[in-house]
Amino acid sequence: MITNLQAENFKSWSDTGAIRMAPLTGLFGTNSSGKTALLQVLLMLKQTVESVDRSRVLHTGDERTYVDLGTFYDVMHGHGLPGVIKLSLEWTLPRPLRILDPEKPVDQTLFSIKELAFETMVEGTTDSVSVLKFEYRFTSRDHEYRFGMQRKDPEPTDNRTEYELIAEGYDMKRTRGRAWPLPQPVKSYGFPDQVNAYYQNAGFLSLFVLAFEQLFQNLYYLGPLREYPHRSYVWAGEKPQDVGRRGELAVHALLAARKLGKTISRGKARHRQTVEERVAEWLRNLGMIDTFDLRQIAENRKEYEVRVRRSPTASEVLITDVGFGVSQILPVLVLCYYAPEHSTIILEQPEIHLHPAVQAGLADVFVDAIKTRHVQIILESHSEHLLRRLQRRIAEEALAHDDAALYFIATEGGQSRLQPLHLDLFGNIMNWPAGFFGDEMEDLVAMSEAELRRRQAEGGTQPA
Repeated sequence: MITNLQAENFKSWSDTGAIRMAPLTGLFGTNSSGKTALLQVLLMLKQTVESVDRSRVLHTGDERTYVDLGTFYDVMHGHGLPGVIKLSLEWTLPRPLRILDPEKPVDQTLFSIKELAFETMVEGTTDSVSVLKFEYRFTSRDHEYRFGMQRKDPEPTDNRTEYELIAEGYDMKRTRGRAWPLPQPVKSYGFPDQVNAYYQNAGFLSLFVLAFEQLFQNLYYLGPLREYPHRSYVWAGEKPQDVGRRGELAVHALLAARKLGKTISRGKARHRQTVEERVAEWLRNLGMIDTFDLRQIAENRKEYEVRVRRSPTASEVLITDVGFGVSQILPVLVLCYYAPEHSTIILEQPEIHLHPAVQAGLADVFVDAIKTRHVQIILESHSEHLLRRLQRRIAEEALAHDDAALYFIATEGGQSRLQPLHLDLFGNIMNWPAGFFGDEMEDLVAMSEAELRRRQAEGGTQPA
């Protein structure tokens, strides 16, 4: 689980400061305030990890990636080139990372790591993007260790850029021979193969890189614009990684989970459910439909259709023939229960096209997923109803106070500013920003004044 995130000089953020991330992290605020940019930091790192180009320092995106951020110039705060973007994050590992001592003949633990921190500094000029420094940090046996790489010459005089190893707290032993400088890092976070050749005891460094890549391989994203439902779906047995950026693979994911026999916990002393059963139950609990059935059109065919019944007495119809909201919430539900346990799920405006009561109910879905599946949910939302339900669940102790981190984001002088929302143990927001969801009292007063004027006019008198 990601526990802290910080970005400097990224888009509208000069410095986010250290942002505490919780099992449920909610970003609220005005349009174009910088909420989405915080999600894009993680998505940019994810698509960098997934890029096959080892020399691509940061993958800012194209039409096939999660986000397309343009060029380094476009993501650099204030578009100032040359400039440096600094990204930092901390995360807990699903299980401790055990590193064996490479200098011992028997299996002896050198480090046992429960939490890792990562930081990278990337410099962009008008014609190049390069890594200034990256490092991994952790504490083991009450000692802090740092491993990474940094550029030797801040301003190289030729086309070659040379790097040196960072190893604080541990003695790296150089292989005999000429002390060759290291080449550039792999992407913005990895050690080149030459590290193992130049140092006798550096083999474990690749485990930090693997842990970083696993973090982002287990990060899943659903965007705000989701596909319209189809009258039929073609599935040939594939097992999608997620539900797709637009939710286009939600039905395929359900079918894959069915084929794999995947079941999910409902808590202690309760029988396990299939993903389909859990999704159908939530659709009923949210008042969306009464029955949900995903069936093959005919035996030995690849076409499937989703049939639903709006109420116990209603006729069964295709998902295309009921309200649009069902198809919009379906990918959200499927992703929460299809993604592997201990995953991180990013949701942009999960409440879009949903009735206010269903928006509130989404908070209960997230609380359930966090508890039963141990996933982390990071969401961007404009929904007052979702926020209110989260506050209520904190007051009722259904959601632990520390398991939620909520933020309000606004702009000041063209720069984004983040304000943590301080919730007490009863779910009350102690520092409610002015105009958070508009001014409800102003609207009520204006409506009352309009009513008074109209009544006076209809009675033949003029308002004072």
